[in-house]
Amino acid sequence: MSLNPVRPWRNIYRRKSRQIMVGNVPVGGDAPISVQTMTNTVTTDIAGTIAQVQAAAEAGADIVRVSVPDQDSAKALKEIVRESPVPIVADIHFHYKRGIEAAEAGAACLRINPGNIGSQERVREVIKAARDHGCSMRIGVNAGSLEKHLLEKYGEPCPEAMVESGMDHIRILEDNDFHEFKISVKASDVFLAAAAYQGIAEATDKPIHLGITEAGGLMSGTIKSAVGLGNLLWMGIGDTIRVSLSADPVEEVKVGYEILKSLGLRHRGVNIISCPSCARQGFDVIKTVEALEQRLEHIKTPMSLSIIGCVVNGPGEALMTDVGFTGGGNGAGMVYLAGKASHKMTNDQMIEHIVEEVEKKAAEIDAREAAQAAE
Repeated sequence: MSLNPVRPWRNIYRRKSRQIMVGNVPVGGDAPISVQTMTNTVTTDIAGTIAQVQAAAEAGADIVRVSVPDQDSAKALKEIVRESPVPIVADIHFHYKRGIEAAEAGAACLRINPGNIGSQERVREVIKAARDHGCSMRIGVNAGSLEKHLLEKYGEPCPEAMVESGMDHIRILEDNDFHEFKISVKASDVFLAAAAYQGIAEATDKPIHLGITEAGGLMSGTIKSAVGLGNLLWMGIGDTIRVSLSADPVEEVKVGYEILKSLGLRHRGVNIISCPSCARQGFDVIKTVEALEQRLEHIKTPMSLSIIGCVVNGPGEALMTDVGFTGGGNGAGMVYLAGKASHKMTNDQMIEHIVEEVEKKAAEIDAREAAQAAE
C-alpha cells in the first residue's frame, strides 16, 4: 500500500511477514490482502460446488475453501480444482488421509486443524503429501477445538492456549523443513480472537489468515467481523481474510472487500458514499442507493460515487469522488464529475444517467491503465 506523508493518520503499517503461495496467489510479504470464502454445498455435488466457486470468484474471491470430509469428496475435489478459476483450499478435519488425498487431487493449500487431525506422525504424513504435490498449508487453530492437554493446562480456551497450540504446530512443520504455510487462531468471541491474533503476530513472522469464526448471520456476523477484523487490520495484522457468515459465500466476499475498502487496503468496484437521508433530501436516497448498488455490481474498476440528498454535505463529498449527485429543488439535482459540478439532471432520469457516467468513467480508467501497462 502506498503511504501518504501528507496524511499520516491514514497510514496502516502492515506487519512484516514471509510470503507463501496459495496456487498462483501470493499471501504475505507485500502482497495485497487476499479475500477468501468457503463453499457450503455438498462437495460431492460437483456441478453445484463448481457453480458456487465460480460465483464467489466473480464476486472477487481470490481463494475458495472446500470441505473434504470423506473419500468421495476427495475424489470430487479433482474435478472441482480443474474447473475452478481460483486456487482451492481443502478443508481437512479428523481424517489425515483426506489431506493426503486432497493434495493428490490438486488442492493449492491444505487447511488442517491441529486440535483434531491426530498425532504428530499423522501431521507429518500430511506435510509430506503437501511437499510432494506443491501444496501450501494453513494451521487452523480454533478456540472450540483446542487440544485436550492445553485445556487441562489453562482451564479454558484463552489467547495463551491458542498461541501455544499454533506455535507447537509451527514447530512440527519447521522441524520437517516445511515453511510454505500460514496460520490462523480463530474464535467466535471478538476479544478472544483479537488477543490470540495479537499474540501469534508477535510470536512468529508467518503469514496470518484472519477470521472471526462462526460470526453469525448476515447482519450480526458482518458487524462482529467488521469490529474484530477491522481492528486487527488497522494494527497491520493479517495477510488474508475470510468473513464467516451464515449466508451465501458471495456475501462473505462482498463484506470482506467492504472491510478492506473502508481501511484503504483493497479497492474493487464502486465505493458508494451516501447519506442516511432526512427531510432535506431532494430525492429518495435510500431507494436510489439500493438501485445503484444492484445496477453497478458488474463494475470491478475501483472508483467512488457520492449520492447525497441535499446541498449541506453534497458538494463537499462530491469534491472527493469520481462521480457524484447532489439533490436540489424542482425535481432535479447536480451531477459532479471528477469533483466538479458538471450539469443538472432530473430525478426521474438520474439513476440511468449515473450508471452511464460510472460505466464511462470505469472504461476511461481501464483504458488508461491498459495503456500504462503496455508502455
